[in-house]
Amino acid sequence: MSDAIVIGAGPNGLVAANVLADAGWQVDVLEGQAEPGGAVRSDRGVHPGYVHDVFSSFYPLAMASPAIGALDLEKHGLRWSHAPTVLAHPLPDGRCATLHRGAAATCAGLESTFGGADAGAWQRLSQLWDELDPHLLRTLFTPFPPVKAGAATAARIRAAGGLRALRFLTLPVRRLAQEEFTQPGAGLLLAGCALHADMLPEGVGSAAFGWLMAMLGQQVGWPVPVGGASALTGALVRRLESLGGRVHCGAPVVEVIVRGGRALGVRTVDGRAYRAHRAVLADVPAPALYGSLVGWEHLPPRTAEDLRRFQWDFSTLKVDWALDGAIPWAAPAAADAGTVHLGADLDELSDYALQLTTGRLPRRPFALLGQMTTADPARSPAGTESAWAYTHVPQTIKDDLGPDAITGRWDTREAHAMAERVEDQVERFAPGFKDRIVARRILTPPILQSLNPSLVGGAINGGTTALHQQLVFRPVPGTGRPETPVTGLYLASSSAHPGGGVHGACGANAARAALRSHRLLAGRILSPGLAAAQRLLSGPREKHI
Repeated sequence: MSDAIVIGAGPNGLVAANVLADAGWQVDVLEGQAEPGGAVRSDRGVHPGYVHDVFSSFYPLAMASPAIGALDLEKHGLRWSHAPTVLAHPLPDGRCATLHRGAAATCAGLESTFGGADAGAWQRLSQLWDELDPHLLRTLFTPFPPVKAGAATAARIRAAGGLRALRFLTLPVRRLAQEEFTQPGAGLLLAGCALHADMLPEGVGSAAFGWLMAMLGQQVGWPVPVGGASALTGALVRRLESLGGRVHCGAPVVEVIVRGGRALGVRTVDGRAYRAHRAVLADVPAPALYGSLVGWEHLPPRTAEDLRRFQWDFSTLKVDWALDGAIPWAAPAAADAGTVHLGADLDELSDYALQLTTGRLPRRPFALLGQMTTADPARSPAGTESAWAYTHVPQTIKDDLGPDAITGRWDTREAHAMAERVEDQVERFAPGFKDRIVARRILTPPILQSLNPSLVGGAINGGTTALHQQLVFRPVPGTGRPETPVTGLYLASSSAHPGGGVHGACGANAARAALRSHRLLAGRILSPGLAAAQRLLSGPREKHI
């Protein structure tokens, strides 16, 4: 018998297991796939001489995360590497906006390319970050309500301009660009960052999300693990094992065993039961937990309807390339960037996002491109490039605005047609790119889900980042905490607050909630009380909703 069972060996599950093991708990992690890591894995599946990250690649949130930072993974073999430039957004006219570690370098690049006024505006945005740091990140990563960190952030917001600073945090990124910048470069940096999530440039809060990602790039960079994403997973596993924890791969969980409203353990697909003396933590999407691993008979009646309203983020299609040389960018400044955003202007980005929202497949996809050998020379032989690009596609395609009549079946024809559409977008900004391709791999939404069942329909964020599914609304209206309606069961995935990204906060929050429930007498009362609160908030149907 273990003290805790963790379902899923993704980054959230492994962080949760490490936090519990640090407290002396015996932890077993059950992973359905043949290897741990979830969406943090790498391989040589494109070409034997090239390392490619299968899913995620750049980890600013991991570098900034208190949860991951506290684990001191460098002692367990993790090493980080940085590209010379964090981010580039080339324009069709040959200019290029670039983001660097350090506000001074970013401002210098903006001034030389787009003028002093925009550099000054960027400096003001950077100053606001300095005034809110580190309390803002602590507020975002702390379980809701973030009392201490939230109070500190509120005080900093008042000092930074009060309602004006608060207004900034609500702005659409398009409006921010109109108010602050005279040229397109700086606004494109922020808008491209906002499109890492499923936010329209006209969406409330998209400026804040784009600003957050850009400021993290300036502060800690967008680093990559030396040797591939699996190096981060490997460090998490080695640390856990050094504390006596165990990771079991090829052990899909099919049921959380519930008796008398309490989680007692889990059952795997082979019929084996694993008993959890203290807690079960689920690093799985909320729709995979409620009504699937946990039967509806153990949940409040409203939960099923709430889950019907759960909104996934957009699907994803990713293309990996082994290139025999550097990408021949028309804008030379893009050559040193780890990440390159590809979209001509803000209108093109807005069209793309709106088309996704309305179920139409864009003719010109906005693409996020990673130059992995530029970021980490260990990824491929000298003089070559291990590269990838991904673009979002609708979960359900109603129409294809391009020439290929793609329907969303994602058969071989449709996969190749969409990959070529992405390559056309790269070629648009880097003429001759296609001539550098030695090998290619296409990961369609169904393939991504087959490699990681948590990426439902190719969604990589565990659910939309829109405000209606954040804070106390994530994953469904409730307390905004990792406790579930079942005592002793905790939601530890990106479906929980604070959401997607490789930061481990969802797992750490769940682990700390489990520890609190057993640490003190008050905790033993608190844990069933929070489960009861979730049941109450998911209670009988409200008449007019």
